[in-house]
This record gives sequence, structure tokens and C-alpha cells, in this order.
Amino acid sequence: MPFEHTQLDDWILVRTDGTPTYNFCVVVDDVTMRITHVVRGDDHLSNTPKQILCYEALDYAVPQFAHVSMILAKDKSGLSKRHGATSVQAFRDAGYVADAMVNYLARLGWSHGDQEVFSRAELVELFDVKDVASSGAVFDVTKLEWLSQHYLKAMDGRRLAELVEPFVRGAGLTPPARLPPFVGMLDTLRGRAKTLVEMVEQGRFYFEAPSTYDTKAAPKLLTAEGTRRLGLLIERLEGLPEFTTAAIERVVRALTEELGLKLVDLAQLARLAVTGRTTSPPIFDVLALLGSAESLARLRRAREFAERTA
Repeated sequence: MPFEHTQLDDWILVRTDGTPTYNFCVVVDDVTMRITHVVRGDDHLSNTPKQILCYEALDYAVPQFAHVSMILAKDKSGLSKRHGATSVQAFRDAGYVADAMVNYLARLGWSHGDQEVFSRAELVELFDVKDVASSGAVFDVTKLEWLSQHYLKAMDGRRLAELVEPFVRGAGLTPPARLPPFVGMLDTLRGRAKTLVEMVEQGRFYFEAPSTYDTKAAPKLLTAEGTRRLGLLIERLEGLPEFTTAAIERVVRALTEELGLKLVDLAQLARLAVTGRTTSPPIFDVLALLGSAESLARLRRAREFAERTA
């Protein structure tokens, strides 16, 4: 796009206090870093002719410039803090997976057929700035969350544990000392969470015993009859030679049949006792991952609570 010199105002290179202005600084900075291509928002279009004059006056090679449309909010206005716009670091701290963020930003205003998920290698191979849309792209947090969840589901267990651990500690919790059970816990959570922060919050019960029980469920489940059922469940689980998912399930199903209950009746009671909640990953997996000592301790604690409050 050509600019007439008459369209440019008289602009300052260096302030009276000796500090250089932006349009001068950015030229020196780009030359120092050997920048050959500059891609930025079209809000910088008016700065470009001034910077080109600086390059030419200083006898520097002028880089290739490209200006892309701005990212828009859902109402098609410019994205701003009132729309929740924030820094990349803030998205990182909120627990969005880095690969998902890269994928989403690359896909924002650019496409390759109907493909939505791209590895970084694919982006390097396929991305061309010439294919970036000329119209502004709308930033959709829901789409970013979908991508983040996709990457959480597909990620290698060891890598996922590495990423989650700082968030576990940041929440004041202590991850398991051994990697296999930690990975196993995360495997039960990865299909439910959209971010690493959400994963830790949903799995908090893995790292600390519940201090309270769901206020709506407790009066219905932690009753005198609930106390009796918990006592029977504890007795059966104490006798297990191997505290595995399959063995726990056999015990619970047998006791359910013996008591004439539905499986959900006993499973939900155990879930509330062990997690403090009425929703969790499959309770047989949860018990096995917590281990015999911790699971039985939590069941006994819930039974004591029921005895005091029933």
C-alpha cells in the first residue's frame, strides 16, 4: 500500500530527555535481531511508512511487512480487557495446554481445509501467511477449551504428570511420590477437564481427604443405615488380598446383591465417603488408586461422621 509523504505528520525520533521514540527504537531493534519479515496487526499500518523511512535513512535493508486483521470479540468489536482479553502468560497460568494455545492461535484467521487439530510440525509445513483471512477473526474461548481438552486426552501420561505437578503444588497439595499411581489418577480425570487447573480441582480428593461431605447428599446417605452399610463394606474390603479395581468391584457387587440394593446405592455411598462428593471418576478405580490404607481410613472416617450425625 503506497503512502504519500504529505500524509505523514512531523514526528519525533528522540525526545528532549534523550530517550528514543517507538518508531525509531523498533527499527534499530529489528536490525539488531536481523529481522527479515515483520508480521503484525493492521493497527500498526500507520507506523510502517515512518519506519521504512528510518530504514532507508540509516541505509538498513527494509524487511518484508505484512499486516493482518485484528482479533475480534464475539460482538465483532475490537478485543479488549472488557471482553476478558488477557496475556498469553495468563492463559498459561490458567492451565491451558501450550500446544492447544499454539494450535488455536495459528488456526485463528487461517485454515487448511476442514482440519482443526495441527501438530507444530504440521503448522510449520502447512502455514503460509498468504492464506491468512483478510477479515478479523473472532476469539472463541469455547473453541480454545475444546482444543485444550483434546490435547489433555491425547497426551502421554508421563508428560501430563510433568505439566500437572506445578499446578498440584500451586493448589497447596502434594502429588504422589510414585509416578504410576499419579499417572493413573490423571488418566481418570483427563476426559473431564478442559485445563490443568480444572483437572487439579476435579481431582483434589486424590491428594487430600475430604474435610466435609456434600451437604445435600450427606443427610440422605450418611444415615444410620448408611453407617451399617459402610461397616459391612469396610469388613469386606479389609479382607481383600489384592486391592485392585476388579477385586473391589466384585466385593461391592456381591454386597449390593446381598443387601438387595442397586449398585448405585452402595457405589454412591462409597463415593461420598471417599471423595466428599457425589460425582467422581469410576469409584472402583478411585479406591484402587488411593490404595487400601487410605481408602479404608476414609471409609471409617465417614462411618464415624454418620454415627455422630445420624
